[in-house]
Amino acid sequence: MRFTAALGTSLASAALACAVLATGNAAAAPLRDYRAPAISDGGERVAAIEADAAAPGKPHHAQVVVRDGATGKILARYDPCSGCSYDFPSWSPDGASLAFIAADAAAGSATLWVVRASEPRAAASIRGVANTARWSPDGARIALLATVGARKQTGAVEAGERLVGEIGVNEDAQRIAVVPAAGGEARMVSPPDTYVYEYDWTPDGRGFVATSARGNGDNNWWVAALVHVDLASGALRTIAAPAMQISLPHVSPDGRTVAFVGGLMSDFGSVGGNLYTVPLAGGVPSDVTPDYSGSFNGLAWKGETLVASALRGSEMTIVAVDPAARSARTLFSSAVGASGSRDGRIVFSRDAGAAVSVFETFDKAPHIAAGQLSEPVQLTPLTKENDDFAPRVAARSIAWTNEGLRSQGWLLGPRNPQAGQRYPMVVIVHGGPASAAMPRFVGEGESANPLVRELVERGYYVFQPNPRGSFGQGLAFTAANRRDFGGGDWRDILAGIDAVIAQAPVDGKRLGLMGHSYGGFMTMWGVTHSTRFKAAVAGAGIANWISYYGQNGIDQWMVPFFGATMYEDPAVYRKASPIESIRDAKTPTLLYVGERDVETPAVQSMEFWHGLKAMKVPTTLVIYEGEGHAIRKPEHQLDQRRRTVAWFEKYLK
Repeated sequence: MRFTAALGTSLASAALACAVLATGNAAAAPLRDYRAPAISDGGERVAAIEADAAAPGKPHHAQVVVRDGATGKILARYDPCSGCSYDFPSWSPDGASLAFIAADAAAGSATLWVVRASEPRAAASIRGVANTARWSPDGARIALLATVGARKQTGAVEAGERLVGEIGVNEDAQRIAVVPAAGGEARMVSPPDTYVYEYDWTPDGRGFVATSARGNGDNNWWVAALVHVDLASGALRTIAAPAMQISLPHVSPDGRTVAFVGGLMSDFGSVGGNLYTVPLAGGVPSDVTPDYSGSFNGLAWKGETLVASALRGSEMTIVAVDPAARSARTLFSSAVGASGSRDGRIVFSRDAGAAVSVFETFDKAPHIAAGQLSEPVQLTPLTKENDDFAPRVAARSIAWTNEGLRSQGWLLGPRNPQAGQRYPMVVIVHGGPASAAMPRFVGEGESANPLVRELVERGYYVFQPNPRGSFGQGLAFTAANRRDFGGGDWRDILAGIDAVIAQAPVDGKRLGLMGHSYGGFMTMWGVTHSTRFKAAVAGAGIANWISYYGQNGIDQWMVPFFGATMYEDPAVYRKASPIESIRDAKTPTLLYVGERDVETPAVQSMEFWHGLKAMKVPTTLVIYEGEGHAIRKPEHQLDQRRRTVAWFEKYLK
């Protein structure tokens, strides 16, 4: 469940901190936003979706921008639809053309645009939604994922359709479609009863490898199989159906082997695990990084070897992997937050000779970085629009050991704390649980992280822990909270708080707790299992796993984490339910959720709110109209952040 973000980003960060609010000493220019970078073979050119941050509470509009891959100089801007949002720029094999999709939500349509000789041209239109355009190996065709007549936007984090009439009869089907590169009608290829999540062309151009499942697309990614789809007939053949979540399938240049990231993942799009290979003809996947102490989140073939990106502790890395020897060699490592595209947090060129990503740290604002993968690898900043934004917090990595497991997190606070003063602290638990808090810029002006900035400016420290269940420490660490939500992961968080108090001027008697999705559940759990916190904010949380199992739209995600369905083993679900301990709640708690949240329905927050009121605990519940699991509307983001800050000011100050 997108307990995420987001490619990004986990939802804890996206929903709680994506509103913008200008400050009196903001930089003259707005912060520039960069998304979905793509790099051509040879690294000559980089394309990305770019936009200036909007005014507080206002939406912003982006453009597709092409830059020189060495200097970052802007070569072209494309914005053929002023009312559209753009998706996933993709370079043709010869690097001469660019494809991207423009989505017009108001019209309920999506258009595939192709740029040749600097002129954008509409190549095909879909009545519905579409995403992820990919060129065929010979450059003659373009594939995309299309949902004709879509009832909702793609993804479980988006607002669900109204639940009226007969339920579960008509499901959206996201299918592979193919369009001539010169333009024409989109031909649906994959079967109409199958939802395709990710795909890639086979090197011969005669088909695709994909992850897919039958039935509801929001719900079934957790049981998706690795398949081959024939271009001519649309026939689907299962390559492998392992008992794990799979992502980022790519075929080797010789067409014999498929590589993918596999592991325990709670959210589609939030990728982390080991690298696996399996014959394209079919077979049992082989773990080619069995002892790697990190979480892979991007990959590409380079001949018979792989290059991949991974989060390892506090560092984002690029790794060269020899599948035959099962060896991994680090080519690049840096303590940065990285946001790439659907191809991974670091995006590799088609020939795996170059890489690009959007990097940021707590001190340095987001910027596009790119470079060749010749050793030593250096990814050089290409953009300068955000260089003048100064950081507003001091940040450091905190590591601690609890019950034999090493955890890591980030502590943010004032750059110049006053000697002898002890500060209140807010603990922000990330979504997931299979996710991780990573560096995000916290600076002046219209920052990408305004909640943390405002809390620090008002005199708080902020702690973002990565307890067991998080990415970054290997598969065993990510799986260490299976059948134990609220157990070891909660004890890791408490131990992390103790580690912070021992190292920083934090007042242990003035602690706040907050989170969204899995972080919202952990907040509900925390206030029913501890009186250590004086205020809490739970976004889109889960109060009762028993009732939740029958209410949410993604019940498949729970089986890998609980080991059985709720009907088979209700005891393990009941044990993890905060509502079972509601009589122990004492902490004033603000609750918020989207009205049409598919992943954590609003009734879960309402159930917890009702329990707190019965226990006479101060509480407020806000349900945002029309919103899904991700709070999208700028005015709602701004309202949620203002309420959060006011809540902590009231009870921690």
